[in-house]
Amino acid sequence: MKSYETILAETVGEHLLKVTLNRPEVGNARNTQMGLDLLDLWTGLIDDPGDIRCVILTGAGEKIFCAGGDLKQRKTLTSKQWQHQHEIFERGRDALLECPVPVIAAINGHAYAGGLEAVLVCDFAYAVSTARFALTEVTIGIMPGGGGTQTLPRVVGERRAKEIILTGKPFSAQQALEWGILNRVCEPGTLMDQVLETAQTICDNAPLSVRQAKKSIHHGLQMDLKRGLMFEIEAYNRLVDTEDRREGVLAFNEKRKPVFKGQ
Repeated sequence: MKSYETILAETVGEHLLKVTLNRPEVGNARNTQMGLDLLDLWTGLIDDPGDIRCVILTGAGEKIFCAGGDLKQRKTLTSKQWQHQHEIFERGRDALLECPVPVIAAINGHAYAGGLEAVLVCDFAYAVSTARFALTEVTIGIMPGGGGTQTLPRVVGERRAKEIILTGKPFSAQQALEWGILNRVCEPGTLMDQVLETAQTICDNAPLSVRQAKKSIHHGLQMDLKRGLMFEIEAYNRLVDTEDRREGVLAFNEKRKPVFKGQ
């Protein structure tokens, strides 16, 4: 796996990629280089995921997943440089949204501003019980620009999203779970084991099926129900003539575990 300056990308077994935001000295805050590194990573997975069937996104350290944008760097930027940096962040967000394999956020600590927006773009999320969350942009004179005003209300509803965004106030992992931002809250020390277990379950499933199902859910939700159902059957039909579909049915009838090859 390619090496990067601000993130660690390492394979776990044959099919799992663990990506760690690796600037713990600044709360894993995103600077321009991290934006470029993540853009390259997600774009590479879109171009060719290879043997990767699932991705875990987490942060270095035990206290902070991601503090958002690196405000110390941004203090030195001109308006033009700020906007250019943000365009890099936007392209990285869009590439993460289009990543063909599932991306699970393993939230090891606080996720603020752009950190929470990154969580909302992942497919689903587990977090430690001590993590706190917030979209704090309005408290420093800007607003969520990494997708927060669009992704958050789609998860928690319009009224809850307005309260979170317009106050900028932090909320707990338990609240995030109740509001649908998190799928599971884990006790400290157990997070990665639980995420790895779920990720491995996904890796054991038919990779083409997983990718098509993810695509169908993501794009279908942007359509009305009738068009969504039509999109689903088109995604389904692409799996009928695959080796993995034949292997899955054969393994079921032979009462054994299937061996999927992504073909």
